[in-house]
Amino acid sequence: MSRQRMVETSVGVLGVRLVDDGPTRPAALLWHSLFVDEQSWSRAEGALADDRRLVLVTGPGHGASTDPGRCYTMQECAAAAITVLEALGLDGPVDWVGNAWGGHVGVVFAATWPRRCRTLVTVGTPIHAYASVARAQTRLLLLAYRLLGPSRFIRDGVTDALLSARTRSDDPSAVDLVRDCFTNADRAGLRNAVVSISLRRQDLAPLLPRIEAPTLFVTGADHPDWTPQQVETASRLLRHGSTAVLDGAAYLAPLETPREFTQLVRRFWATHGTVG
Repeated sequence: MSRQRMVETSVGVLGVRLVDDGPTRPAALLWHSLFVDEQSWSRAEGALADDRRLVLVTGPGHGASTDPGRCYTMQECAAAAITVLEALGLDGPVDWVGNAWGGHVGVVFAATWPRRCRTLVTVGTPIHAYASVARAQTRLLLLAYRLLGPSRFIRDGVTDALLSARTRSDDPSAVDLVRDCFTNADRAGLRNAVVSISLRRQDLAPLLPRIEAPTLFVTGADHPDWTPQQVETASRLLRHGSTAVLDGAAYLAPLETPREFTQLVRRFWATHGTVG
């Protein structure tokens, strides 16, 4: 059973979809990457729902969620997740699964509210701050987007950045999903999300020793900014850290390699958390 809710938070009114198979099952909160929305979980949610009640949050400025009209922080996004859980009557710990942006929010959530986080999985989530070259490239992208909107060359640039070469070549439906999410996004809200979350992204490494929950860092083999070596180095800062690399994926492993991704997450849950 799937239900849609809108929940007012400090970062806007957020769309929340529940895939709920009984109040006694443990809950998992899923938060997507920038430039896409909750549809990016569509290939993974069926298998994950076999073990968990799912709370799929759509971040501000994406999908049906509104934008607060000001810049916001990862900390505010994590606090918004607490607001969502309280609005749904979920007072216990959750398994957090975050893709890129969602993983950054998950790190802050787990470090700030350790009793609310049973396990943490981040996917395609660089922990370091944005490099100066990446900031310059993103500012150029934003300027072009402001002037031209989701024109073809900007849309293709986003798709090329998020998806692996194999996905772009062999999986047209994944390409179409990313393009549709980007094309249909509210332009002002999306620009604000990129400024708030990408350009202002801070180094999250100091938070990692504070995380008590078992944590899995996942990266795609084609992720240019979160290499297996970087993932392994960051995981050593965790109390209970582990890593995995998924071939054929870049940023969006839940969309690009859903079978491998869901098997990985479900094994992790079975090892470290209560299963349904």
